[in-house]
Amino acid sequence: MEVDDALRVFADAVTGAVAARYPSEHGSVAFEAPRRPEFGDFSTNVALTLAKTARRAPQDLAIDLIDEAKQRAPELDGLFSTIEPVAGFINLRLAPAVWHRAIARILHEGERFGSKPSNGMRVSLEFGSANPTGPLVVVQGRSMSIGATLTNAMRFCGYDVFVEWIINDAGRQLDALGRSVYARYRQSFEPSYPFPEDGYPGDYLVPIAHRIRERDGDRWVGAGESEWLPYFSKSARDEIVADQQRTARRFGVEYDRWQSESELHEAGKVREGVDRLRELGLTYEQDGALFFRATRFADDKDRVLLRGDGRPTYFCMDVAYHYQKLRDSDRVVDILGPDHHGYIERLKGLSAALGFPGRLDVAIAQQVTLMRGDEQVGVSKRAGEIVTLDEILDEVGVDAAHFFFILPAVESPLQFDLKLAVEKENENPVYYVQYGHARIASVLRRALPDDVRAAESASLAPLVHSAELALARRLAEFPSVVAGVVEHLAPHRLARYARDVAADFHQFYTECKILTGDAETRRARIALSLASKTVLARALSLVGVSAPESM
Repeated sequence: MEVDDALRVFADAVTGAVAARYPSEHGSVAFEAPRRPEFGDFSTNVALTLAKTARRAPQDLAIDLIDEAKQRAPELDGLFSTIEPVAGFINLRLAPAVWHRAIARILHEGERFGSKPSNGMRVSLEFGSANPTGPLVVVQGRSMSIGATLTNAMRFCGYDVFVEWIINDAGRQLDALGRSVYARYRQSFEPSYPFPEDGYPGDYLVPIAHRIRERDGDRWVGAGESEWLPYFSKSARDEIVADQQRTARRFGVEYDRWQSESELHEAGKVREGVDRLRELGLTYEQDGALFFRATRFADDKDRVLLRGDGRPTYFCMDVAYHYQKLRDSDRVVDILGPDHHGYIERLKGLSAALGFPGRLDVAIAQQVTLMRGDEQVGVSKRAGEIVTLDEILDEVGVDAAHFFFILPAVESPLQFDLKLAVEKENENPVYYVQYGHARIASVLRRALPDDVRAAESASLAPLVHSAELALARRLAEFPSVVAGVVEHLAPHRLARYARDVAADFHQFYTECKILTGDAETRRARIALSLASKTVLARALSLVGVSAPESM
Protein backbone atom coordinates (compact mmCIF):
# COMPACT_ATOMS: atom_id res chain seq x y z
CA MET A 1 0.00 0.00 0.00
CA GLU A 2 1.40 3.40 -1.03
CA VAL A 3 1.21 6.83 0.57
CA ASP A 4 -2.13 7.94 -0.87
CA ASP A 5 -3.68 4.58 -0.08
CA ALA A 6 -2.53 4.73 3.54
CA LEU A 7 -3.93 8.24 3.97
CA ARG A 8 -7.18 7.15 2.38
CA VAL A 9 -7.56 4.30 4.87
CA PHE A 10 -7.11 6.74 7.74
CA ALA A 11 -9.43 9.35 6.20
CA ASP A 12 -12.16 6.76 5.58
CA ALA A 13 -11.91 5.47 9.14
CA VAL A 14 -12.14 8.97 10.63
CA THR A 15 -14.98 9.92 8.28
CA GLY A 16 -16.88 6.83 9.42
CA ALA A 17 -16.30 7.73 13.05
CA VAL A 18 -17.52 11.29 12.49
CA ALA A 19 -20.61 10.13 10.60
CA ALA A 20 -21.52 7.73 13.41
CA ARG A 21 -21.12 10.36 16.13
CA TYR A 22 -22.32 13.48 14.30
CA PRO A 23 -24.67 12.49 11.45
CA SER A 24 -25.30 16.12 10.45
CA GLU A 25 -21.61 16.72 9.72
CA HIS A 26 -20.30 16.07 6.21
CA GLY A 27 -16.75 17.36 6.55
CA SER A 28 -13.84 15.71 4.80
CA VAL A 29 -10.43 14.85 6.23
CA ALA A 30 -7.79 17.10 4.63
CA PHE A 31 -4.06 16.59 5.08
CA GLU A 32 -1.19 19.03 5.07
CA ALA A 33 2.48 18.96 5.94
CA PRO A 34 3.15 19.95 9.58
CA ARG A 35 5.09 23.14 10.16
CA ARG A 36 8.01 21.17 11.61
CA PRO A 37 9.27 17.74 10.45
CA GLU A 38 9.39 16.37 14.00
CA PHE A 39 5.59 16.57 14.11
CA GLY A 40 5.31 13.88 11.46
CA ASP A 41 4.68 13.45 7.75
CA PHE A 42 1.09 14.69 7.61
CA SER A 43 -1.39 16.47 9.82
CA THR A 44 -5.16 17.00 9.83
CA ASN A 45 -7.29 19.55 11.69
CA VAL A 46 -10.50 17.50 11.55
CA ALA A 47 -10.88 17.60 15.33
CA LEU A 48 -10.52 21.38 15.40
CA THR A 49 -13.21 21.84 12.75
CA LEU A 50 -15.59 19.52 14.61
CA ALA A 51 -14.99 20.90 18.09
CA LYS A 52 -17.80 23.48 17.98
CA THR A 53 -20.40 20.96 16.79
CA ALA A 54 -19.22 18.33 19.29
CA ARG A 55 -18.99 20.89 22.10
CA ARG A 56 -15.75 19.32 23.20
CA ALA A 57 -12.13 20.36 23.53
CA PRO A 58 -10.33 19.68 20.20
CA GLN A 59 -7.58 17.69 21.93
CA ASP A 60 -10.05 15.34 23.66
CA LEU A 61 -11.97 14.92 20.42
CA ALA A 62 -8.76 14.12 18.53
CA ILE A 63 -7.93 11.36 21.05
CA ASP A 64 -11.38 9.79 20.65
CA LEU A 65 -11.29 10.00 16.83
CA ILE A 66 -7.91 8.23 16.77
CA ASP A 67 -9.16 5.45 19.04
CA GLU A 68 -12.29 4.86 17.00
CA ALA A 69 -10.41 5.05 13.68
CA LYS A 70 -8.04 2.31 14.87
CA GLN A 71 -10.99 0.16 15.87
CA ARG A 72 -12.59 0.63 12.46
CA ALA A 73 -9.31 0.03 10.57
CA PRO A 74 -6.90 -2.19 12.56
CA GLU A 75 -4.47 -2.08 9.63
CA LEU A 76 -3.59 1.51 10.57
CA ASP A 77 -1.04 0.20 13.07
CA GLY A 78 0.91 -1.31 10.17
CA LEU A 79 0.60 1.75 7.95
CA PHE A 80 1.61 4.42 10.46
CA SER A 81 4.42 4.38 12.98
CA THR A 82 2.68 7.11 15.02
CA ILE A 83 -0.76 8.75 15.06
CA GLU A 84 -0.69 11.43 17.74
CA PRO A 85 -3.07 14.16 18.96
CA VAL A 86 -1.19 17.46 19.39
CA ALA A 87 -3.03 20.67 20.34
CA GLY A 88 -6.17 19.48 18.59
CA PHE A 89 -4.37 18.39 15.43
CA ILE A 90 -3.81 14.75 14.50
CA ASN A 91 -0.23 14.23 13.38
CA LEU A 92 0.66 11.13 11.41
CA ARG A 93 3.98 9.52 10.62
CA LEU A 94 3.90 6.79 7.99
CA ALA A 95 5.59 3.47 8.64
CA PRO A 96 8.93 3.06 6.80
CA ALA A 97 7.45 0.23 4.73
CA VAL A 98 5.08 2.70 3.03
CA TRP A 99 8.00 4.86 1.93
CA HIS A 100 9.85 1.73 0.84
CA ARG A 101 7.00 0.89 -1.51
CA ALA A 102 7.23 4.35 -3.03
CA ILE A 103 10.95 3.83 -3.71
CA ALA A 104 10.24 0.40 -5.21
CA ARG A 105 7.70 1.98 -7.53
CA ILE A 106 10.22 4.58 -8.71
CA LEU A 107 12.77 1.86 -9.42
CA HIS A 108 10.17 -0.13 -11.35
CA GLU A 109 8.73 2.75 -13.39
CA GLY A 110 11.94 4.70 -13.97
CA GLU A 111 11.48 8.01 -15.75
CA ARG A 112 7.77 7.19 -16.21
CA PHE A 113 7.25 7.59 -12.46
CA GLY A 114 4.48 10.12 -11.89
CA SER A 115 3.52 10.48 -15.55
CA LYS A 116 -0.09 10.03 -16.64
CA PRO A 117 -1.61 8.49 -19.76
CA SER A 118 -3.42 10.74 -22.22
CA ASN A 119 -6.52 12.27 -20.66
CA GLY A 120 -7.94 13.47 -23.98
CA MET A 121 -7.76 17.13 -22.91
CA ARG A 122 -6.32 19.62 -25.39
CA VAL A 123 -4.52 22.71 -24.08
CA SER A 124 -3.56 25.75 -26.16
CA LEU A 125 -0.55 27.46 -24.62
CA GLU A 126 0.81 30.79 -25.84
CA PHE A 127 3.96 32.36 -24.43
CA GLY A 128 6.94 34.48 -25.45
CA SER A 129 5.01 36.33 -28.16
CA ALA A 130 6.70 39.59 -29.09
CA ASN A 131 6.60 42.29 -31.71
CA PRO A 132 8.80 41.29 -34.68
CA THR A 133 10.77 44.50 -34.25
CA GLY A 134 13.93 43.33 -32.51
CA PRO A 135 15.82 40.45 -30.94
CA LEU A 136 14.43 38.55 -27.98
CA VAL A 137 15.30 40.02 -24.58
CA VAL A 138 15.21 38.77 -21.00
CA VAL A 139 11.48 39.34 -20.50
CA GLN A 140 10.74 36.97 -23.37
CA GLY A 141 13.36 34.60 -21.96
CA ARG A 142 11.48 34.38 -18.68
CA SER A 143 8.13 33.94 -20.43
CA MET A 144 9.63 31.19 -22.60
CA SER A 145 11.07 29.34 -19.60
CA ILE A 146 7.74 29.53 -17.79
CA GLY A 147 5.82 28.39 -20.84
CA ALA A 148 8.21 25.59 -21.77
CA THR A 149 8.14 24.20 -18.22
CA LEU A 150 4.34 24.31 -18.15
CA THR A 151 4.26 22.57 -21.53
CA ASN A 152 6.52 19.79 -20.29
CA ALA A 153 4.57 19.40 -17.04
CA MET A 154 1.21 19.31 -18.81
CA ARG A 155 2.37 16.71 -21.30
CA PHE A 156 3.83 14.70 -18.40
CA CYS A 157 0.36 14.80 -16.80
CA GLY A 158 -1.37 13.50 -19.93
CA TYR A 159 -2.51 16.70 -21.65
CA ASP A 160 -2.28 17.25 -25.41
CA VAL A 161 -0.55 20.64 -25.55
CA PHE A 162 -0.40 22.87 -28.63
CA VAL A 163 2.23 25.60 -28.27
CA GLU A 164 1.85 28.85 -30.14
CA TRP A 165 3.73 32.12 -30.66
CA ILE A 166 1.77 35.14 -31.92
CA ILE A 167 3.73 37.35 -34.34
CA ASN A 168 2.33 40.84 -33.76
CA ASP A 169 2.84 42.04 -37.33
CA ALA A 170 -0.48 43.71 -38.07
CA GLY A 171 -0.06 47.02 -36.25
CA ARG A 172 1.64 50.35 -36.87
CA GLN A 173 4.85 49.10 -35.25
CA LEU A 174 5.65 47.29 -38.49
CA ASP A 175 5.54 50.58 -40.41
CA ALA A 176 7.85 52.10 -37.80
CA LEU A 177 10.18 49.14 -38.27
CA GLY A 178 10.19 49.57 -42.06
CA ARG A 179 10.99 53.29 -41.77
CA SER A 180 13.79 52.53 -39.28
CA VAL A 181 15.46 50.02 -41.60
CA TYR A 182 14.98 52.33 -44.57
CA ALA A 183 16.72 55.13 -42.65
CA ARG A 184 19.69 52.82 -41.96
CA TYR A 185 19.70 51.85 -45.65
CA ARG A 186 19.74 55.51 -46.75
CA GLN A 187 22.40 56.36 -44.16
CA SER A 188 24.70 53.84 -45.85
CA PHE A 189 24.58 56.27 -48.83
CA GLU A 190 24.01 59.53 -46.97
CA PRO A 191 25.18 59.46 -43.30
CA SER A 192 23.11 62.56 -42.50
CA TYR A 193 19.80 61.03 -43.57
CA PRO A 194 17.35 61.59 -40.65
CA PHE A 195 16.20 58.75 -38.44
CA PRO A 196 12.43 58.68 -37.66
CA GLU A 197 11.41 59.90 -34.22
CA ASP A 198 9.25 56.83 -33.58
CA GLY A 199 11.85 54.45 -34.99
CA TYR A 200 13.76 51.57 -33.44
CA PRO A 201 17.30 52.89 -32.81
CA GLY A 202 19.05 49.60 -32.03
CA ASP A 203 22.17 48.68 -33.99
CA TYR A 204 20.62 45.28 -34.76
CA LEU A 205 18.81 46.87 -37.74
CA VAL A 206 22.02 48.03 -39.44
CA PRO A 207 23.01 44.58 -40.80
CA ILE A 208 19.49 44.12 -42.21
CA ALA A 209 19.79 47.44 -44.05
CA HIS A 210 23.23 46.49 -45.35
CA ARG A 211 21.94 43.18 -46.69
CA ILE A 212 19.17 45.02 -48.54
CA ARG A 213 21.79 47.33 -50.07
CA GLU A 214 23.94 44.35 -51.07
CA ARG A 215 20.90 42.74 -52.67
CA ASP A 216 19.24 45.77 -54.29
CA GLY A 217 21.93 48.45 -54.55
CA ASP A 218 20.48 51.99 -54.76
CA ARG A 219 17.15 50.80 -56.16
CA TRP A 220 15.16 52.33 -53.29
CA VAL A 221 17.01 55.65 -52.92
CA GLY A 222 14.70 57.58 -55.21
CA ALA A 223 11.54 55.57 -54.64
CA GLY A 224 8.44 56.89 -52.89
CA GLU A 225 7.45 55.66 -49.44
CA SER A 226 4.44 53.79 -50.78
CA GLU A 227 6.88 51.68 -52.83
CA TRP A 228 9.67 51.02 -50.34
CA LEU A 229 7.75 50.84 -47.02
CA PRO A 230 6.00 47.45 -47.57
CA TYR A 231 9.23 45.95 -48.88
CA PHE A 232 11.44 47.16 -46.01
CA SER A 233 8.80 46.27 -43.39
CA LYS A 234 8.40 42.72 -44.67
CA SER A 235 12.14 42.17 -45.20
CA ALA A 236 12.92 43.30 -41.65
CA ARG A 237 10.04 41.31 -40.14
CA ASP A 238 11.07 38.12 -41.89
CA GLU A 239 14.71 38.44 -40.78
CA ILE A 240 13.83 39.33 -37.20
CA VAL A 241 11.28 36.51 -36.84
CA ALA A 242 13.83 34.04 -38.27
CA ASP A 243 16.35 35.32 -35.72
CA GLN A 244 13.77 34.97 -32.91
CA GLN A 245 13.11 31.39 -34.03
CA ARG A 246 16.83 30.59 -33.99
CA THR A 247 17.13 31.96 -30.45
CA ALA A 248 14.10 29.96 -29.29
CA ARG A 249 15.60 26.75 -30.71
CA ARG A 250 18.95 27.55 -29.08
CA PHE A 251 17.07 27.97 -25.81
CA GLY A 252 15.54 24.53 -26.32
CA VAL A 253 11.98 25.87 -26.75
CA GLU A 254 9.92 24.50 -29.63
CA TYR A 255 6.66 25.92 -30.96
CA ASP A 256 3.99 24.07 -32.90
CA ARG A 257 2.98 27.25 -34.72
CA TRP A 258 4.29 30.78 -35.20
CA GLN A 259 0.99 32.52 -35.91
CA SER A 260 1.19 35.74 -37.92
CA GLU A 261 -1.52 38.30 -37.14
CA SER A 262 -1.43 39.54 -40.72
CA GLU A 263 -2.14 35.98 -41.89
CA LEU A 264 -5.20 35.90 -39.61
CA HIS A 265 -6.38 38.98 -41.49
CA GLU A 266 -5.78 37.38 -44.86
CA ALA A 267 -7.56 34.16 -43.81
CA GLY A 268 -10.66 36.06 -42.69
CA LYS A 269 -10.24 35.08 -39.02
CA VAL A 270 -10.54 38.68 -37.82
CA ARG A 271 -13.88 39.08 -39.59
CA GLU A 272 -14.97 35.70 -38.24
CA GLY A 273 -14.35 36.73 -34.61
CA VAL A 274 -16.12 40.08 -35.06
CA ASP A 275 -19.07 38.41 -36.79
CA ARG A 276 -19.42 35.99 -33.89
CA LEU A 277 -19.71 38.85 -31.40
CA ARG A 278 -22.24 40.49 -33.70
CA GLU A 279 -24.29 37.28 -33.81
CA LEU A 280 -24.34 37.22 -30.03
CA GLY A 281 -25.65 40.79 -29.90
CA LEU A 282 -22.52 42.01 -28.13
CA THR A 283 -21.51 44.85 -30.47
CA TYR A 284 -22.75 48.33 -31.25
CA GLU A 285 -21.65 51.24 -33.44
CA GLN A 286 -20.75 54.69 -32.18
CA ASP A 287 -19.07 57.55 -34.06
CA GLY A 288 -18.40 55.18 -36.95
CA ALA A 289 -16.50 52.67 -34.77
CA LEU A 290 -17.62 49.19 -33.75
CA PHE A 291 -17.58 48.45 -30.00
CA PHE A 292 -17.70 45.22 -27.99
CA ARG A 293 -19.97 45.37 -24.93
CA ALA A 294 -17.10 44.45 -22.60
CA THR A 295 -18.69 46.05 -19.52
CA ARG A 296 -21.22 43.19 -19.50
CA PHE A 297 -18.29 40.94 -18.64
CA ALA A 298 -16.68 42.89 -15.78
CA ASP A 299 -14.45 45.11 -17.95
CA ASP A 300 -14.15 48.76 -16.92
CA LYS A 301 -15.24 50.03 -20.34
CA ASP A 302 -16.51 48.80 -23.70
CA ARG A 303 -13.73 48.02 -26.16
CA VAL A 304 -13.30 49.27 -29.72
CA LEU A 305 -13.08 46.43 -32.25
CA LEU A 306 -12.98 48.39 -35.52
CA ARG A 307 -11.94 52.02 -35.75
CA GLY A 308 -13.94 54.54 -37.75
CA ASP A 309 -11.79 53.88 -40.82
CA GLY A 310 -12.38 50.11 -40.52
CA ARG A 311 -8.94 49.24 -39.15
CA PRO A 312 -9.03 46.59 -36.38
CA THR A 313 -7.68 47.44 -32.95
CA TYR A 314 -5.18 45.34 -31.02
CA PHE A 315 -8.09 44.00 -28.98
CA CYS A 316 -9.84 42.94 -32.18
CA MET A 317 -6.81 40.76 -32.95
CA ASP A 318 -7.20 39.23 -29.48
CA VAL A 319 -10.78 38.35 -30.41
CA ALA A 320 -9.63 36.73 -33.66
CA TYR A 321 -7.05 34.32 -32.34
CA HIS A 322 -8.72 33.64 -29.00
CA TYR A 323 -11.98 32.69 -30.70
CA GLN A 324 -10.00 30.21 -32.78
CA LYS A 325 -8.13 28.78 -29.77
CA LEU A 326 -11.16 28.59 -27.50
CA ARG A 327 -13.11 26.58 -30.06
CA ASP A 328 -10.27 24.14 -30.65
CA SER A 329 -9.14 23.54 -27.04
CA ASP A 330 -10.42 22.44 -23.65
CA ARG A 331 -8.16 24.92 -21.88
CA VAL A 332 -6.38 28.04 -23.14
CA VAL A 333 -3.40 29.49 -21.28
CA ASP A 334 -1.74 32.83 -22.11
CA ILE A 335 1.58 33.82 -20.54
CA LEU A 336 1.78 37.58 -21.00
CA GLY A 337 4.46 40.15 -20.27
CA PRO A 338 4.66 42.47 -17.24
CA ASP A 339 2.84 45.35 -18.94
CA HIS A 340 -0.36 43.35 -19.51
CA HIS A 341 -2.04 43.26 -16.07
CA GLY A 342 -5.14 44.92 -17.47
CA TYR A 343 -5.59 42.09 -19.92
CA ILE A 344 -6.36 39.39 -17.37
CA GLU A 345 -10.01 40.20 -16.66
CA ARG A 346 -10.47 41.60 -20.16
CA LEU A 347 -9.48 38.32 -21.83
CA LYS A 348 -11.42 36.23 -19.32
CA GLY A 349 -14.47 38.37 -20.06
CA LEU A 350 -13.92 37.84 -23.78
CA SER A 351 -13.77 34.09 -23.20
CA ALA A 352 -17.09 34.20 -21.36
CA ALA A 353 -18.65 36.42 -24.04
CA LEU A 354 -17.67 33.97 -26.78
CA GLY A 355 -19.38 31.17 -24.87
CA PHE A 356 -16.40 29.60 -23.11
CA PRO A 357 -16.50 30.83 -19.48
CA GLY A 358 -13.66 29.54 -17.33
CA ARG A 359 -11.75 28.05 -20.25
CA LEU A 360 -9.06 30.75 -20.38
CA ASP A 361 -6.25 31.27 -17.84
CA VAL A 362 -3.87 34.22 -17.96
CA ALA A 363 -0.56 34.50 -16.11
CA ILE A 364 1.74 37.52 -16.07
CA ALA A 365 5.48 36.86 -16.29
CA GLN A 366 6.79 39.65 -14.12
CA GLN A 367 9.68 42.01 -14.84
CA VAL A 368 13.32 40.90 -14.84
CA THR A 369 16.08 43.08 -13.39
CA LEU A 370 19.57 42.08 -14.47
CA MET A 371 22.29 42.28 -11.82
CA ARG A 372 25.98 41.51 -11.59
CA GLY A 373 26.44 41.04 -7.89
CA ASP A 374 25.26 44.29 -6.31
CA GLU A 375 25.39 46.26 -9.57
CA GLN A 376 22.34 46.63 -11.79
CA VAL A 377 22.85 46.16 -15.52
CA GLY A 378 21.48 49.21 -17.31
CA VAL A 379 18.94 48.70 -20.08
CA SER A 380 17.21 51.38 -22.18
CA LYS A 381 15.05 50.20 -25.05
CA ARG A 382 14.29 53.76 -26.17
CA ALA A 383 18.00 54.50 -26.49
CA GLY A 384 18.59 51.25 -28.33
CA GLU A 385 20.58 49.78 -25.45
CA ILE A 386 19.19 46.29 -24.87
CA VAL A 387 20.52 43.06 -23.45
CA THR A 388 19.41 40.28 -25.73
CA LEU A 389 18.49 36.78 -24.65
CA ASP A 390 21.33 35.47 -26.80
CA GLU A 391 23.79 37.58 -24.80
CA ILE A 392 22.40 36.09 -21.58
CA LEU A 393 22.80 32.58 -22.99
CA ASP A 394 26.36 33.40 -24.09
CA GLU A 395 27.20 34.56 -20.57
CA VAL A 396 25.47 32.04 -18.29
CA GLY A 397 24.35 29.17 -20.56
CA VAL A 398 20.96 27.61 -21.28
CA ASP A 399 20.73 25.61 -18.03
CA ALA A 400 21.29 28.53 -15.68
CA ALA A 401 18.99 30.80 -17.69
CA HIS A 402 16.09 28.32 -17.59
CA PHE A 403 16.51 27.66 -13.87
CA PHE A 404 16.91 31.28 -12.78
CA PHE A 405 14.01 32.45 -14.97
CA ILE A 406 11.49 30.14 -13.25
CA LEU A 407 12.86 30.11 -9.70
CA PRO A 408 10.55 32.88 -8.38
CA ALA A 409 6.79 32.50 -8.66
CA VAL A 410 5.43 33.72 -12.00
CA GLU A 411 3.76 36.72 -10.37
CA SER A 412 6.96 37.80 -8.58
CA PRO A 413 9.63 40.09 -10.09
CA LEU A 414 13.00 38.45 -10.73
CA GLN A 415 16.44 39.78 -9.92
CA PHE A 416 18.71 37.74 -12.19
CA ASP A 417 22.25 37.79 -10.83
CA LEU A 418 24.45 37.03 -13.84
CA LYS A 419 27.51 36.77 -11.64
CA LEU A 420 25.94 34.19 -9.33
CA ALA A 421 24.60 32.17 -12.27
CA VAL A 422 28.11 31.21 -13.42
CA GLU A 423 29.66 30.55 -10.03
CA LYS A 424 30.51 26.97 -9.14
CA GLU A 425 29.38 27.03 -5.53
CA ASN A 426 26.35 25.97 -3.54
CA GLU A 427 24.90 29.49 -3.42
CA ASN A 428 24.23 29.14 -7.15
CA PRO A 429 20.94 27.16 -7.15
CA VAL A 430 21.35 25.51 -10.55
CA TYR A 431 24.91 24.45 -9.74
CA TYR A 432 23.73 23.09 -6.39
CA VAL A 433 21.01 20.96 -8.01
CA GLN A 434 23.19 19.74 -10.87
CA TYR A 435 25.97 18.92 -8.43
CA GLY A 436 23.45 16.83 -6.50
CA HIS A 437 22.80 14.74 -9.60
CA ALA A 438 26.51 14.47 -10.37
CA ARG A 439 27.19 13.34 -6.78
CA ILE A 440 24.62 10.54 -7.11
CA ALA A 441 26.18 9.48 -10.41
CA SER A 442 29.61 9.46 -8.75
CA VAL A 443 28.37 7.21 -5.94
CA LEU A 444 26.90 4.77 -8.46
CA ARG A 445 30.12 4.71 -10.49
CA ARG A 446 32.07 3.78 -7.37
CA ALA A 447 29.63 1.02 -6.44
CA LEU A 448 30.21 -2.53 -7.58
CA PRO A 449 28.21 -3.29 -10.76
CA ASP A 450 26.72 -6.36 -9.07
CA ASP A 451 25.46 -4.19 -6.22
CA VAL A 452 23.88 -1.70 -8.62
CA ARG A 453 22.11 -4.49 -10.50
CA ALA A 454 20.97 -6.15 -7.28
CA ALA A 455 19.77 -2.84 -5.80
CA GLU A 456 16.83 -2.61 -8.18
CA SER A 457 15.17 -5.58 -6.48
CA ALA A 458 16.87 -5.43 -3.08
CA SER A 459 15.04 -5.36 0.24
CA LEU A 460 14.55 -1.79 1.39
CA ALA A 461 13.90 -2.76 5.01
CA PRO A 462 17.28 -1.34 6.20
CA LEU A 463 16.14 2.19 5.24
CA VAL A 464 14.98 3.47 8.62
CA HIS A 465 17.34 6.41 9.30
CA SER A 466 15.57 9.78 9.46
CA ALA A 467 17.66 11.11 6.53
CA GLU A 468 16.74 8.07 4.42
CA LEU A 469 13.05 8.40 5.15
CA ALA A 470 13.08 12.17 4.56
CA LEU A 471 14.62 11.61 1.12
CA ALA A 472 12.15 8.82 0.33
CA ARG A 473 9.24 11.05 1.28
CA ARG A 474 10.57 13.86 -0.93
CA LEU A 475 10.87 11.52 -3.92
CA ALA A 476 7.33 10.22 -3.40
CA GLU A 477 6.03 13.82 -3.65
CA PHE A 478 7.13 14.18 -7.28
CA PRO A 479 3.80 13.32 -8.99
CA SER A 480 1.82 15.70 -6.78
CA VAL A 481 4.39 18.46 -7.33
CA VAL A 482 4.06 18.22 -11.11
CA ALA A 483 0.26 18.10 -10.83
CA GLY A 484 0.39 21.27 -8.71
CA VAL A 485 2.54 23.00 -11.32
CA VAL A 486 -0.14 22.32 -13.93
CA GLU A 487 -3.13 23.18 -11.75
CA HIS A 488 -1.73 26.47 -10.43
CA LEU A 489 0.48 27.49 -13.40
CA ALA A 490 3.38 27.45 -10.95
CA PRO A 491 6.60 26.21 -12.62
CA HIS A 492 8.68 27.58 -9.75
CA ARG A 493 7.49 24.61 -7.69
CA LEU A 494 9.50 22.27 -9.90
CA ALA A 495 12.70 24.28 -9.58
CA ARG A 496 12.32 24.47 -5.81
CA TYR A 497 11.42 20.79 -5.64
CA ALA A 498 14.59 19.87 -7.52
CA ARG A 499 16.58 21.98 -5.07
CA ASP A 500 14.90 20.22 -2.14
CA VAL A 501 15.66 16.77 -3.59
CA ALA A 502 19.31 17.75 -3.98
CA ALA A 503 19.38 19.07 -0.39
CA ASP A 504 17.80 15.90 0.99
CA PHE A 505 20.25 13.73 -0.93
CA HIS A 506 23.21 15.77 0.32
CA GLN A 507 21.89 15.26 3.88
CA PHE A 508 21.46 11.53 3.31
CA TYR A 509 24.96 11.32 1.81
CA THR A 510 26.40 13.12 4.85
CA GLU A 511 24.58 11.12 7.54
CA CYS A 512 24.47 7.64 5.97
CA LYS A 513 27.49 5.92 4.46
CA ILE A 514 26.10 4.56 1.21
CA LEU A 515 28.85 2.10 0.24
CA THR A 516 28.95 0.55 3.69
CA GLY A 517 30.32 -2.87 4.52
CA ASP A 518 26.96 -4.47 5.23
CA ALA A 519 25.69 -5.79 1.89
CA GLU A 520 21.97 -5.53 2.65
CA THR A 521 22.24 -1.92 3.87
CA ARG A 522 24.60 -1.00 1.03
CA ARG A 523 22.22 -2.27 -1.65
CA ALA A 524 19.20 -0.62 -0.04
CA ARG A 525 21.04 2.72 0.01
CA ILE A 526 22.16 2.26 -3.58
CA ALA A 527 18.51 1.64 -4.45
CA LEU A 528 17.56 4.91 -2.75
CA SER A 529 20.35 6.65 -4.70
CA LEU A 530 19.09 5.21 -7.98
CA ALA A 531 15.57 6.42 -7.23
CA SER A 532 16.92 9.87 -6.32
CA LYS A 533 18.87 10.07 -9.57
CA THR A 534 15.79 9.12 -11.60
CA VAL A 535 13.49 11.67 -9.99
CA LEU A 536 16.04 14.50 -9.94
CA ALA A 537 16.90 13.99 -13.60
CA ARG A 538 13.21 13.94 -14.53
CA ALA A 539 12.49 17.09 -12.57
CA LEU A 540 15.40 18.86 -14.26
CA SER A 541 14.30 17.71 -17.70
CA LEU A 542 10.83 19.20 -17.15
CA VAL A 543 12.51 22.51 -16.30
CA GLY A 544 14.69 22.32 -19.40
CA VAL A 545 17.95 21.80 -17.49
CA SER A 546 20.50 19.06 -18.11
CA ALA A 547 21.44 16.48 -15.47
CA PRO A 548 25.24 16.08 -15.69
CA GLU A 549 26.92 12.82 -14.72
CA SER A 550 30.00 14.69 -13.49
CA MET A 551 31.02 18.26 -12.68
